[in-house]
Amino acid sequence: MSDAPGVSASPLPRLQVLILAPLAGALITLSLAPFKLWPAAILGCAVYAYLLASCTPGQALWRGWLFGLGMFGSGASWVYVSIHVYGNAGIPLAAFLTLLFCAGLALLHALQAWLYTRIVRPLPGGMLLGFAAFWVFGEWVRSWLLTGFPWLYLGYAHVDTWLAGWAPISGVYGLSFAVAFTASCVFLTWRSPQPATVLSYGGLLATLWGGGLMLKPIEWVAPASEQSISVAIYQPNIPLEQKWDRRSYQNILRRYERAVRPMLAHDLVLWPESAIPRTADRAGDFLDPIARRASLSDTTLITGIPTRNDQGQYFNSIIALGQGKGQYDKQRLVPFGEYVPLEAQLRGLIDFFDLPMSNFSKGSSQQGPLQAGNHRVAPLICYEIVYPELVAQSAQRAEILVTISNDSWFGASIGPLQHLQMARMRALENGRYLLRGTNNGVSAIIDHRGQIISRTEQFVESTLVGNAQVMLGSTPFTSFGSLPLLVALGLLLGSMGLLHRTLWRDAGSRD
Repeated sequence: MSDAPGVSASPLPRLQVLILAPLAGALITLSLAPFKLWPAAILGCAVYAYLLASCTPGQALWRGWLFGLGMFGSGASWVYVSIHVYGNAGIPLAAFLTLLFCAGLALLHALQAWLYTRIVRPLPGGMLLGFAAFWVFGEWVRSWLLTGFPWLYLGYAHVDTWLAGWAPISGVYGLSFAVAFTASCVFLTWRSPQPATVLSYGGLLATLWGGGLMLKPIEWVAPASEQSISVAIYQPNIPLEQKWDRRSYQNILRRYERAVRPMLAHDLVLWPESAIPRTADRAGDFLDPIARRASLSDTTLITGIPTRNDQGQYFNSIIALGQGKGQYDKQRLVPFGEYVPLEAQLRGLIDFFDLPMSNFSKGSSQQGPLQAGNHRVAPLICYEIVYPELVAQSAQRAEILVTISNDSWFGASIGPLQHLQMARMRALENGRYLLRGTNNGVSAIIDHRGQIISRTEQFVESTLVGNAQVMLGSTPFTSFGSLPLLVALGLLLGSMGLLHRTLWRDAGSRD
């Protein structure tokens, strides 16, 4: 008896697979920022469904890995910049480490493809629903496995399309399901283009996309009042080579001192991640006078700064001064950037394993919002904005979202623009204005529908001035997160697994 009854080895030539699989993965990257060719992901997933339609589970492992390599190799290529430019690794070593990183992530797609072809695809409706369900399952696993890499999700490409109407209900995973489901319908229609098939799958897609269009105008939240708060976001554009150089410290302070004077006319001032390259307990001579001036002008200053506790642990933190108060320590740390796995073995091997401030400790999961005047602010540092559940939990207790980052580590790559797109999705999911402050761009004010009100250009010192509206109420996603969708998909996949087991056992008894 075969592993998957009724499925034979694929007749596709090996060369065709070698070309199509990574190309289909690369199409996912084209759908996201900065390219924003959202139909590309539908095409890429449809080609992927075609590659998995008639292969054995063993072949699916290889094809899934190639697809993942194409997706991560194109979409996460910005890792190379950190390793080569700022980790001082030579080009061959940096390229090898980047390839190793992407190849490792691609193993998750290989496993996902094997499970899909082994268990779900042979079942009635397995390709229609199972393909999309397994895709979302893979994205969810990637959000937490080995600290998580929740990047390159299909749903992010649709922050501006009709599907965006589903985001406040289902979050980005729901949009990813919609994209993968659309691709399944496209492939199945192409494989069997009879009028009845076209009408059936066309009707499903019309319901899915039309439903998103009808949901878009719904206001899940409401402004607290007609009065907004004035905001000033400072983007200093300090080169990383200078940021952690002690000889540049005084010049950095003078730059912030000069920039902050006119900013104190606003209700809220935002500085980027690790704006002051010294721990807070050693930067009081600079921060205390600014905090007093901010308090006198009824201004809250929110800034990123390293902190340390009495036990000598260091944290990547964000603090509120002046008319604000509170401190938040980052919970989701970036491997190698903020801590080094297997530190005893890797420290000192190459500069990349010894980057500045790569010995942070993890903050508590029980931290509350910052206070900015009379408003509660949900603080998120850099990478944390890409975790849907973390942001939703923070948004439950706050009226405004604030995220600070230092995307200088990724240079002029596509990484910072992908990061901005994900921040937009968090604002849309939770119905909250989001203020984004970065060292060298893109800093932005994003409204509760995920639309950019104003933004800076990259690699330019600038001050972004605008207004943010305090929003009250909660979206369904803020209240329940991804749990309802994940439970529903889990039940779907579980029932398919039980059905497969029954059919497999019955086929065995007939043999």
